[in-house]
Amino acid sequence: MSSNLAVKLRAGTQQAHTMAENVGLMKCVLKGIVDRDIFATFLGNLYYVYSELEAAIQSNLKHPFIGALYFPELNRKAFLERDMVFYYGNNWRSLVTPSPVTQTYINRIRELSATEPPLLLGHAYTRYMGDLSGGQMFQKVVQLALQLSAYEGTSFYNFEQIPDKNAFKNKYRQALNELPVDDATVNRIVAEANHGFKLNMQIAQELEESLIKAVGKDTFNKLTNSDNPGST
Repeated sequence: MSSNLAVKLRAGTQQAHTMAENVGLMKCVLKGIVDRDIFATFLGNLYYVYSELEAAIQSNLKHPFIGALYFPELNRKAFLERDMVFYYGNNWRSLVTPSPVTQTYINRIRELSATEPPLLLGHAYTRYMGDLSGGQMFQKVVQLALQLSAYEGTSFYNFEQIPDKNAFKNKYRQALNELPVDDATVNRIVAEANHGFKLNMQIAQELEESLIKAVGKDTFNKLTNSDNPGST
């Protein structure tokens, strides 16, 4: 039995995906406006999200759905730790804390891990597929804007174990499509993926006030009021 879960995730999150691309912070970054401190804070929040998500996946590997979609080459925690050292130094753990929305995200992942592990797939899909898609362009813009060498400060986006990202994404989607998931569970995973998009948007939106202070309200409005094409 094929669930076509990947197909339904793509269709069911299309609106949320478009909304995420139009968050002010993201539009500014994609236009080359990157504040080093704000970007470091953004990655710090992602460190906590991925730490929790990857711990949840690891603890639920015996669940057939989670085990079938476990690809260790996707793990981001260690790469985010490299970025934290780059921006904050070796004592970064005493300097970086999760934002309020990030803590809400962490709590949601913990809840799903304990009660409904299949729904973790919605969050894994939202994050990892985005990282392998638009995240690659995002990295190049940040690298240029902050004048970074190689992957210093952007190790998060470096999937060194996945040389062919398009081929891997196809493999990941195929694994999702082949899961024997009933329609009710598919719908709940899609809903959870949309919830993940919302939380990720809110993490970015938390930083917009700081960005406005850094670049000025007029500049921020000019950059965010015009249309910006997406990068699926």
